[in-house]
Amino acid sequence: MDERLKFVARVLDGEKIAALCREFGISRKTGHKIISRYNDSGLEGLTDRSRRPYRHANQLPFQIEKLIVRTKQDKPNWGAPKIRERLARLYPDVHTPAISTVHAVLDRNGLVKHGRRRRNRAEGTALSNPGLPNDLWCADYKGEFMLADKRYCYPLTITDFASRYLLACEALHTTKEVYAFTVFERVFKEFGLPKAIRTDNGVPFASPNGLFNLSRLAVWWLRLGIDIERIKPGNPQQNGRHERMHLTLKLETTKPAGDNFLQQQARFDDFVEEFNTERPHQALNMACPAECYDASPRAYRGLPDLDYPLHDQTVTVTTCGRICYKRKKINLSLVFAGQAVGIKQVEDHIWLTSFMDYDLGYFDDETCRLEPLPNPFGPKVLPMSQE
Repeated sequence: MDERLKFVARVLDGEKIAALCREFGISRKTGHKIISRYNDSGLEGLTDRSRRPYRHANQLPFQIEKLIVRTKQDKPNWGAPKIRERLARLYPDVHTPAISTVHAVLDRNGLVKHGRRRRNRAEGTALSNPGLPNDLWCADYKGEFMLADKRYCYPLTITDFASRYLLACEALHTTKEVYAFTVFERVFKEFGLPKAIRTDNGVPFASPNGLFNLSRLAVWWLRLGIDIERIKPGNPQQNGRHERMHLTLKLETTKPAGDNFLQQQARFDDFVEEFNTERPHQALNMACPAECYDASPRAYRGLPDLDYPLHDQTVTVTTCGRICYKRKKINLSLVFAGQAVGIKQVEDHIWLTSFMDYDLGYFDDETCRLEPLPNPFGPKVLPMSQE
């Protein structure tokens, strides 16, 4: 905002917009847009504007959701197809939601009866506080920095929560998940599998475009039987032990930075050895992390097979993130490509899609569009009667 204020002030002083745009490194179109916002809204028009949509694509207006719930309460034996048809007849001028959307609304408000439905293992983003090694690992990228050869380095670090043991510090040239896979697989082979991994919500640990913000990396962890924990955005203190290690890492290995990746990795390797075996830790009663850590008894043996005996069929998600079921194509999510999911009919024209112990959402045979259930990896969603 400060830069925009300076720009506007100099325009008001009579300077030419074209010359100012060149000086500030912006296009004339952007410059005129800034002036237009100032003329329309004053100083408030110079603040950063949210890019968040006014309403999400699949989010129903509150009034429609309330009508669905009220109709179900009036007609408790009616399912989603009948309720949808009633809404279409009573309110012909209102866009009628899909059958799967109606069913998801009913389920979200506790109005769907379930038989032997398996509950999701995770609810919300609760963070554990374990006291044993390998109950929880923490992972993150220490902020990027430039090497002497002008290339950026992105260190991927993994620590054990209880013992503070530094499992890995890898100098990477990018945060792309394919390289993170390699690092984590090496660490799993050497130290075994943890019960859970805590990260932030950034790439590659999470994905803004994936279903429930899952990434391929997170889906892989789930397949290995590893629970995922995520700190709240903007709250790095929730991974405070790991962040504290990052401060020491930065001071001792990046000032100055290495000449190249090989030299920088050598510095990281020396730091890992010293941090684990020589550096006393006050929170460990002045013991070293290596004296408090033992490898996990859960050995890494690759991915186990997935089976869904309580579902009608097991299908494999295509490389483009779709489910092909009874000659219909339903978009699921690219992060599940190659994974097996379970399909089960729960009502006339409505099917439930599940991955492992997690119910993902419903789709109907009319729109073939998945209507996601509440995010098992996010804040709990209360029925409207409890809000």
